[in-house]
Amino acid sequence: MTTPWLTLIGIGEDGRAGLSVAAMAALDGAEVVFGGPRHLALAGTGGRQWPLPFAVDPVLAERGRRVVVLASGDPFWHGAGGALMAHLAPGEWISHPAPSTFQLAANRLGWRLEDTLCLGLHAAPFARLRAVLSGETRAICLLRDGAAPAALAAWLRDTGFADTAMTVMQALGGPRERIHATHARTFDLTGIAAPVAVALHAAPGSGLPRSAGLPDDAFAHDGQITRAPIRALTLSALAPRAGAHLWDLGAGSGSVSVEFVLAGGRATAVEMRADRVANIRRNATAFGVEHRMTVVEGTAPGALAGLAQPDAVFVGGGCDGALLTHLWDILPPGTTLVVNAVTLDTEALLIRWHGRHGGTLWHFAVAEVQPLGRLRGWQPARPVVQWRVTR
Repeated sequence: MTTPWLTLIGIGEDGRAGLSVAAMAALDGAEVVFGGPRHLALAGTGGRQWPLPFAVDPVLAERGRRVVVLASGDPFWHGAGGALMAHLAPGEWISHPAPSTFQLAANRLGWRLEDTLCLGLHAAPFARLRAVLSGETRAICLLRDGAAPAALAAWLRDTGFADTAMTVMQALGGPRERIHATHARTFDLTGIAAPVAVALHAAPGSGLPRSAGLPDDAFAHDGQITRAPIRALTLSALAPRAGAHLWDLGAGSGSVSVEFVLAGGRATAVEMRADRVANIRRNATAFGVEHRMTVVEGTAPGALAGLAQPDAVFVGGGCDGALLTHLWDILPPGTTLVVNAVTLDTEALLIRWHGRHGGTLWHFAVAEVQPLGRLRGWQPARPVVQWRVTR
């Protein structure tokens, strides 16, 4: 353990009045103080403002001096503390947290914090909500500035969450505190000042279903998409779980990748056509999962060089013997490999590989009701043969 040279101080809207004796002593004895303009003003001290774009290098350059970093509330809840820790050894710092905005908001609303989503949307797109906001969900969201609540209300209206209750809270814990209750559908608040947070209470029946196989029309695609029933079966075979990494080869619209990520994983979608790559990116952004999806324009196996190792691989198109051989050679033991075939040639290939390496082999046939003259009839889709094996 070393002698701490860095002190992290959480400061609220009540300024110095809310600081502990130890925090005040560290602040008054500091040789260098870092913070945002608002933090420095609240502390009533001079200091260095964080660089734009944000970087921790100026703080690390002062290692060995008495340094204070000011942050909002708890420095380790969407604060500078987490960014600094990657560069510090145990014992180099001490932290004096203040109540976070999440804590203050929950106490104002009477919400159980353990049952409430706490999201930092001040530096992330509103689409991150799409994966987590559903009927009766409660969420407290940090926002960038006073204009953001109106923009959030517009996003909620545009994405099917117009009946979401919104509580707009500004400058919690200080003399400028203001709280306004409204709804996304009727939002008309003006004059909102930062710092601002919004509490959301979703209406019953809203949000994405938790089961696999979202409707095809939820995705941008040109017809090259794993249809919802087969996608549900494919995701079941891929068995997504938190932190697992998928290679989606011949990704088409990226629908399998998107749903794999919605289930908690990460994905790398490989697609050779530029127009389909654009659709994959559009879908990732629309579902708020672009931060956990990598899109590679290219063809396997050449495009696989340098990619992080997968836990699961899905081949939805363009499979041949050379690709299977390459995958079998490079995949680590324990990797789940799932291949879907719609042609007789690929089906024959999978039958041979199943005979050689085992796994499970399924034949799926689905049909959908379509108009047939004045009546209706079954319109069968192309049957799919699916091979699943553990490397």
